[in-house]
Amino acid sequence: MNTTKPKAMRDLIIEGVRRKMEDDKQIFFVTADFGSPALDLLRDQFTGRFCNVGIAEQNLINVSMGLALEGYTVFAYAIAPFISMRAFEQIRTDLSLHASFKKLNVNLLSVGAGMSYDISGPTHHCLEDLTLMRMLPHIELLSPCDANSAVACLDFCFAQASPKYLRLDSKPLGDIYTSAQDQAMTDGFGVLQEGSSVCLVSTGYMTHSAVAAARRLSEGIGVIDVFRFKPESHSALRAALDHYDGIITLEEGFVGAGGLDSMVRGLIANDSKRKRTRHLGVKDHRFEGGGREYLHHLEGIDEQQIVKTTLELLRECRT
Repeated sequence: MNTTKPKAMRDLIIEGVRRKMEDDKQIFFVTADFGSPALDLLRDQFTGRFCNVGIAEQNLINVSMGLALEGYTVFAYAIAPFISMRAFEQIRTDLSLHASFKKLNVNLLSVGAGMSYDISGPTHHCLEDLTLMRMLPHIELLSPCDANSAVACLDFCFAQASPKYLRLDSKPLGDIYTSAQDQAMTDGFGVLQEGSSVCLVSTGYMTHSAVAAARRLSEGIGVIDVFRFKPESHSALRAALDHYDGIITLEEGFVGAGGLDSMVRGLIANDSKRKRTRHLGVKDHRFEGGGREYLHHLEGIDEQQIVKTTLELLRECRT
C-alpha cells in the first residue's frame, strides 16, 4: 500500500523551479502576494530573482513580460480566477500578441482550477479559464490531473520557449500516473483505460472522477485524460477516439462555452461514423460555495451521475 501523503501540484512545481534556479541564473519567479511553504524557501534562497508585485495580477503579467524580453524564463504565480480573468487583457496583449513574433518563456502558475477553492465561494471558483486560454493564439494550455503530470508539465515549461498557462488544483490529489515519464506531452493526452464502446474524456480533477466511475462499471469503458490543449496536432487524440461509438466529456468548467467539450466536438465533427456524445460540466448559471463533493452533486458531475450517464449512453449505442 502506498502511504505517501499526496503533495499539492503547486508545491512540487515550485520545488522543481527552485532546484532548477540553482543551476540556471536566467530563471525568475514572480508572485501576486500569493505564498506557500515551498515558496518561502525559494524566496529566501533567491532574493535577487524573486519579486512580489502585491495583489496586482495585471502588473504581474506586465513585469513577467518585461523580464522575458530580457531573456529570463519567468514563472508567474497567482490564484486562478484572478490571473486568468483580472489579467486577461495583459495576457492577450503582452503575451499572446508579442509571442507571435518573439520567443517569450512566461509560465503562468494558476492555482485553484475549477472548484478547488470550493468553500471560498463563487469569487474563487475558476470555471472560465479553459475557454479564455483556448481562445488566445500562442498560449499553451496545460491541465494536469495529479502531481506526476504536473511535473511533466514543468519539464515542458523549461523545454518550450512560449507562454503557457498551467491550470493547477489547489488541493493535494492522489496519483493517476505512476511517474512523469508516463506523459506523452507531444500528443497531449494519456490513455488511462482502453474501452470498446464508450470513452470518458476528462481533464484536471475530473480525471479522478472518470477513473472512479469506470471502475464501478462492469463494461469496458475507455478513459482518456487530456492535459495539453494545444499540441501541434490533435490527430493522435482523434485517432484514439475513432473506434468509440459514444463519448462523454467531463470538466470543471462551463459546458457549451469553448472548453473541453468544444474541443472534442471539433475533433469528431467530420467523422464519417456519427458518434453519440454527452457533455458533463457546470451549467449556465452561478451558485454559492460549499464542499466540492456537494457542488459536484448539484451540477450532476459527481461519480454517481457519471456512472448513470455512461450506462444510458451504452444502451443508446447498442440500439
